[in-house]
Amino acid sequence: MRNLVIVLGDQLDRTSAAFDMFDAERDLLWMAELPQESEHVWVHKARITLFLAAMRHFAASLEREALPVRYLRIGEHPYSSFAEALGAEISSLEPKRLVVVEPGEHRVLTQLCGAAKRAGLPLDVRTDRHFLIDRKSFEHWAQDRKSLRLEQFYRRMRLRTGILMEGRKPVGGAWNFDRENRKAFGRAGPGTIRAPRLFPPDAVTLGVMQDVEVHYGDHPGSLQSFDWPVTAAQAQQALKDFVTHRLAGFGPYQDACWTDEPYLYHSRLSAAMNLKLLSPRVVLEAVIDAYERGVAPLASVEGFVRQVLGWREFVRGIYWRHMPEYLEQNSLRAQQPLPAFYWSGATEMRCLAETITQTLDHGYAHHIQRLMVTGLFALLLGVDPRQVHAWYLAVYVDAVEWVELPNVFGMSQFADDGMMASKPYAASGKYIQRMSNYCAHCRFDPADSTGDTACPFTTLYWDFLMRHEARFRRHPRAGMQWRNLGRLADEKREAIRRRAEKIRAELQGQGA
Repeated sequence: MRNLVIVLGDQLDRTSAAFDMFDAERDLLWMAELPQESEHVWVHKARITLFLAAMRHFAASLEREALPVRYLRIGEHPYSSFAEALGAEISSLEPKRLVVVEPGEHRVLTQLCGAAKRAGLPLDVRTDRHFLIDRKSFEHWAQDRKSLRLEQFYRRMRLRTGILMEGRKPVGGAWNFDRENRKAFGRAGPGTIRAPRLFPPDAVTLGVMQDVEVHYGDHPGSLQSFDWPVTAAQAQQALKDFVTHRLAGFGPYQDACWTDEPYLYHSRLSAAMNLKLLSPRVVLEAVIDAYERGVAPLASVEGFVRQVLGWREFVRGIYWRHMPEYLEQNSLRAQQPLPAFYWSGATEMRCLAETITQTLDHGYAHHIQRLMVTGLFALLLGVDPRQVHAWYLAVYVDAVEWVELPNVFGMSQFADDGMMASKPYAASGKYIQRMSNYCAHCRFDPADSTGDTACPFTTLYWDFLMRHEARFRRHPRAGMQWRNLGRLADEKREAIRRRAEKIRAELQGQGA
């Protein structure tokens, strides 16, 4: 054998560099379902199912092309990790070289490098062409900058690709349309929104679901509503459905939340993109075509383009630039344990109960539910960011560490000391009240910070400001929030501190 070509579970792209110069007579494609990948955090059943179902469908498509594939199924081999499996497989197959596309986790890359070194084999790590900027080019952009900010990077990517550009000027005369976007639904609610196209499990996926229940039956989450796209063809159908029925409303309502409405105008495409079933180039072409055909307004299209062309590429660059040290960051010195209700949804706080229950049911929540509900509460409470990271990596079907970790450590928890975001995303319960109807069904009042019916978000918000007052009161972007502390009398401050301490004590008493 010449090359053992390793195809990882989030690299299900037939056009990837893994297949460059592949010789079916001398090379072998190698895929494996490994327990460690579902156990290094307590992974949601839907996330395990999505990865394994997509992998099995992809392997079957390769076999239909008459390509040689060695596929190790869970329960049919004795190996736990990449290091263990590769060591044994290399001894048996005796390849001259290992080939892999850049993994999405530093941990996996370390294991692969270690296995190759122990075997005395060269490891050819190839560039992941799925992304619109490679790691070396991102480093070149970032290396001489005092701070890295999305807006600067996003404009650079627009200029680099020509997407939504007229020469060197942005289409529509503005780089973003935030003033037109990020609206709340109001009391009337969202009305009728076309539900996203669903993909009921076929025989292959049903087989995976059975295996997941056998091997991971004690893991969190439910498979009753599993309906994610698990093939490239299904991902294309999901893209067409989003562009046709929900893209137009995405811009104005991308930050809005509503009870019993998990998807609203969101695309549900991130999981397929992160598994490489769907190319970001194809996605961008489709949404821009919708604008050019008059199907969707520029504000919605630009808002979506910013997520794919800007934010998605930006966080990947941050991840690889700062790993593995990034995982050790904790600039706010947060030490609280993650509350137990994050694994059950059993809390009186309606916004958290709604978002977490939805997450456990579907393996999904949209970006504001993640940032400004579950993430915000952890930030204000002062939860250890590594525990927050482990939860997000576990419970969302689209979670791959390169995208999840910077979003949690940098954007949500400000654990990286402003490396990625200029200020903490701290807010009181009033933000959630403005952007959702959750508070209308909750016993807590977001206007109050003290008393038994005070919203814990609001109490902890003011407590957060007091705990970090010395650090942020002169901050150029966040200073106004901290200067508002001057309105609080000493007695009020003390009452807020006491209630915040009570909230923490109660959560710890519940098994946090």
